[in-house]
Amino acid sequence: MARRIDVTGAGGVRLAAWEFADPPKTEPEPGSPGVLLLHGLMGRASHWAPTARWLSERHRAVALDQRGHGQSGKPPQAAYTREAYVQDAEAAVEQLGLAPVLLVGHAMGALTAWQLAAKRPDLVRGLIICDMRASALGTASQQEWADWFRSWPVPFATLADVRKWFGEDDPRAERPNPARGAFYAEVMHESGDGWRPVFESEQMLRSRETWVYDAHWEELAQVGCPALVVRGVDGELGRAEAQEMVRVLPHGAYAEVPDAGHLAHYDHPEAWRAAVSPFLDAVLGS
Repeated sequence: MARRIDVTGAGGVRLAAWEFADPPKTEPEPGSPGVLLLHGLMGRASHWAPTARWLSERHRAVALDQRGHGQSGKPPQAAYTREAYVQDAEAAVEQLGLAPVLLVGHAMGALTAWQLAAKRPDLVRGLIICDMRASALGTASQQEWADWFRSWPVPFATLADVRKWFGEDDPRAERPNPARGAFYAEVMHESGDGWRPVFESEQMLRSRETWVYDAHWEELAQVGCPALVVRGVDGELGRAEAQEMVRVLPHGAYAEVPDAGHLAHYDHPEAWRAAVSPFLDAVLGS
């Protein structure tokens, strides 16, 4: 069961927040910390559903469709900047009464989480960073993404075609990965001529260009709450950089998910839960 809650983000953009508990916890229990889950670029709140249901056994857990994603607003003229994404997350925490919140972010959502933790330490009690680099990725990376979007054979005739292309045929997929195909099937919707992404690729590139050229070590160093850096062993965040991130964080810790890649929380949910559980128990209480 999923319950949608509308949030007003920066510039009045309508955001969709989701509770996946059954029954939903409309109000936090006394003394129960709140959790806000932030997906990565192109993702959506439902990618966090298994984690949110697991967390909701003890806490109020809310996943946010960020601007331009999922069922949140996608105004063509809206800001798709770092500031806008951080302000949206800040608005969600305040409007949903989640503070002091545990922020859990994947990829771009992890960057949003640590930027919010640096900006508003009063709102954040803990932070989990999943497979997001602090180093600048550069111009070549942005061009590769633009070329990749152009390579998508849209519209897809069926969802099975979506799963096959992203799980097997996509040149960026190093090996067959059915979970990757399922991940991208969740961000498609049926249109008149077939299946297309729920997001606009131009908005995704605009979102990405506001962080891809810069390093984010300084903001990482400003995170005063306990923070866990998690990487899939075969993900995009290398072990050396992850451990340097832990060193830079004032209260950093490290965990990894074996046999997992960039989508560790999605395609290896049990191993992901095992990796983060000790940190959650320490920060939120058992």
